[in-house]
Amino acid sequence: MQKSAVKLRSRQTAGAGATAPDFVPNRTIVLVGLMGAGKTNIGRRLAARLDLPFFDSDSEIEAAAGETIEEIFRNRGEAAFREGERKVIARLLDQPTHVLATGGGAFMDAATRAVIARRGVSVWLRADLDILLARVSRRSNRPLLKEGNPRAVLTGLIERRYPIYAEADITIDSGDGPPDLTATRTIAALAVCQRALTPPGAETGP
Repeated sequence: MQKSAVKLRSRQTAGAGATAPDFVPNRTIVLVGLMGAGKTNIGRRLAARLDLPFFDSDSEIEAAAGETIEEIFRNRGEAAFREGERKVIARLLDQPTHVLATGGGAFMDAATRAVIARRGVSVWLRADLDILLARVSRRSNRPLLKEGNPRAVLTGLIERRYPIYAEADITIDSGDGPPDLTATRTIAALAVCQRALTPPGAETGP
């Protein structure tokens, strides 16, 4: 089954009917995007509405390492963090269908993208610079933002990462509107994507 055959871009304002109440995901939903895109926030809403477990890869990495992300970066460096991130995401994707929020750099790793393509469906939550900047300014535990001016750092990350994020199966604009509306649009896009990728007569349950 070639997941790359379907690419969805969602910008529409969806009404209540777009939630596809009969939609049952048959693959883990993997949220990708920059810090501040809303992956954890939207991920929790998707999991609740789809009656699925929710995992945050950063939290799982911290639990496995016994350190915070900031401590891992400071004590062992980014390369060690990325290696642990790769292993944790692969382990999570071996579990039954769930919603997984990944760190901003996870999808940049080719091996991680490959395992997501095999075992999940990727959703890029895309947001513009000003929205990201406003959101990340509320927290002080972003290691990459301590390397310089946050606006300049985010601008550089957008330039490097957005072309790779664009390889995701689905793109959803994560603006400053209600998070529930973003979740609704995401579920609708996931339902369309799954129907397009499921052969007629095939089982769609988890």
